Amino acid sequence: MLKVLEKISITVSKLMALIVIAVAALALFVPQSCNWIKTSSINWLLGIVMFGMGLTLKPSDFKVVFSRPLDIIIGFLAQFILMPLIAFVLIKIFNLPTELAVGVMLVGTCPGGTSSNVMTYMAKGDVPLSVGMTAVSTLFAPLLTPFLTWVYLRTSVDVNVLGMFLSIIKVVLVPIVLGLIINRFFSKFTQAAVKVLPLISTIAIVAIVAAVVSATSAKLLSTSPIIYLVVILHNLLGYASGYGAGKLLRRGEKKSRTLSIEVGMQNSGLATSLAVSHFAQYPLASIPGAVFSTWHNISGAIYANLLASKAPKEDDKQ
Repeated sequence: MLKVLEKISITVSKLMALIVIAVAALALFVPQSCNWIKTSSINWLLGIVMFGMGLTLKPSDFKVVFSRPLDIIIGFLAQFILMPLIAFVLIKIFNLPTELAVGVMLVGTCPGGTSSNVMTYMAKGDVPLSVGMTAVSTLFAPLLTPFLTWVYLRTSVDVNVLGMFLSIIKVVLVPIVLGLIINRFFSKFTQAAVKVLPLISTIAIVAIVAAVVSATSAKLLSTSPIIYLVVILHNLLGYASGYGAGKLLRRGEKKSRTLSIEVGMQNSGLATSLAVSHFAQYPLASIPGAVFSTWHNISGAIYANLLASKAPKEDDKQ
């Protein structure tokens, strides 16, 4: 049975982008088919994804933080400087209304996405570095995501910094820590469980997209297509600026492509969760996160395969 689930998990992982697109389209055009998944369940679904991330982490994954601190610091700064700044610039250039601006900024201030590790592997990047960057940005998210959201939106939106901090602790850090503990004391169980985690995580992510899209389908269909352009640009500029930062700082090809993917792929599920929980007065605030969740899985797979087609020509500097 486990082997069957493992094979299904591998297949689902490969088809994740197509599955997300199909479910998003279904939820958009036939919302009644998905509106049984309530937006109130988003926090639980995100917690499942984060718990799965915790199960895959081991103490050895954090060695890179101490053995290569400069790389981690560069990734950390790039993550929390470039993406929020790009979001802010896009909001201003396209003169987005407040409720959409809130959603775009939440995507920008969130930590790196969990799928970035898989994409880095596909892109022949530095996987240990990717895992370290994702872990560190996620651990600092309870402090930096609310703070940066307040910094950029304080003049137009009332940002509940403390409430956001507690939400991220609850739906991100607590599940990750629980996963780490279980992995530490029940390693045999986790070694078997991690083989089907991609299946569980994909189901949870797809359910989040379905919940948000079906609940806002009418508004999505009537929303200006500019928001889709903004989300796509945000993601692509994240890839470009991350890669550029790596090259500018002479980090080598493998590290540069790792940095590119880490910066460009966001934990948009968290952005959606925060929008639903703390910006309910802005119904459209959850849309950028839902669109980003769909888009970055498509772009990430394409980008990773493009990078993989060009083998790194230089060694990384340690």
